[in-house]
Amino acid sequence: MGFRDPKRYLWALGLIAPACALLPSQLVYRTGAEVFWWIGPVIVLIAIPVLDWIVGEDGNNPRDEDYEALSSDRYYRWCTYLFLPVQLIGLVLAAHMWAGDELAFADKLGLAATVGFVSGIGINAAHELGHRVERAERLLSKLALAQSGYGHFFVEHNRGHHARVATPADPASARMGESLWEFLPRSVIGGFRSALQLEHARLVRQGRGWWSPSNNILQAWAMTAVLFGSLVAVFGVHIVPWLLLQAVIGFALLEAVNYVEHYGLLRARKPNGRWERCSPRDSWNSDRLVTNIFLFHLQRHSDHHANPGRRYQTLRSTSESPQLPAGYATMIVLAAVPPLWRAVMDPRVVAHYGGDLSLANVAPVKPRRLLARNRATA
Repeated sequence: MGFRDPKRYLWALGLIAPACALLPSQLVYRTGAEVFWWIGPVIVLIAIPVLDWIVGEDGNNPRDEDYEALSSDRYYRWCTYLFLPVQLIGLVLAAHMWAGDELAFADKLGLAATVGFVSGIGINAAHELGHRVERAERLLSKLALAQSGYGHFFVEHNRGHHARVATPADPASARMGESLWEFLPRSVIGGFRSALQLEHARLVRQGRGWWSPSNNILQAWAMTAVLFGSLVAVFGVHIVPWLLLQAVIGFALLEAVNYVEHYGLLRARKPNGRWERCSPRDSWNSDRLVTNIFLFHLQRHSDHHANPGRRYQTLRSTSESPQLPAGYATMIVLAAVPPLWRAVMDPRVVAHYGGDLSLANVAPVKPRRLLARNRATA
């Protein structure tokens, strides 16, 4: 008897995320409730955490003998492919509404937040596609990143983050004691610099210059330029602030997820001082079903780092991985309030390392904190 994935048809529900940008105008028109302009943040920050709590954990792992059949089933690929046209249609409709005078400023702001959340989740779809070896899927990955203007992520994530994850050298690995608001600029700026260095080094090895057509970063940025330029040409320059705002919201959402994924975790060192291979202990996991459906199993993050070539439907949950108390959507809400985040997560980091914080990735003590500490002990 052949294997049947119990979540097979649930993956199509992941298309609800990009559809958020299509829904606001119709929902407001039919109900008169202007809160629907903010449907993206409402779904991600309220509805999904509540559903995660109600539905609970998944608990199903694919069997090894079913891996090939599951991986080669093209149905799962189409669930990610279809994300892109829905996402882009939503952006075009939003640009049309930003350009008009019918919406109040607050409504346009809500629409920008909704489109930005779609853009952020679109980066996750790009993440899934960008790990594939097929040229078409890698091209689609860059296209999915165009809306957020975060095309350098294609380079930095695959060749930077995966190589340096859970070490102090990785800008996308948050340190214990570092707030989300401290992490965001460090990760954004550090990831950008790293991507430029990595791509420059690759081109030099190939004997190519920076302005080569083979430059992955320039390819991705060109897609953003064409997309934004086309929208401005059609709808006017008045939409530029809204395009920029939704892009910032999109990559900020991505970086908030990065913050959650590896907070305080540090890979072990070999006797020669080099880092051990990334293990399941080096990523925070959650098997909450609802968030996993919307994020294509991103929460099974340990298996993803151990086997980055695995397609999302084949990723497994493991008890060896440190577990979050809730899904990523809920944890993002907690991360926005640093004292609440630290009250929940710092004890878990301490417990994960048996109380020995020399084994954790801890933020350097800032001079003002060190001064206050010295005064307290004087």
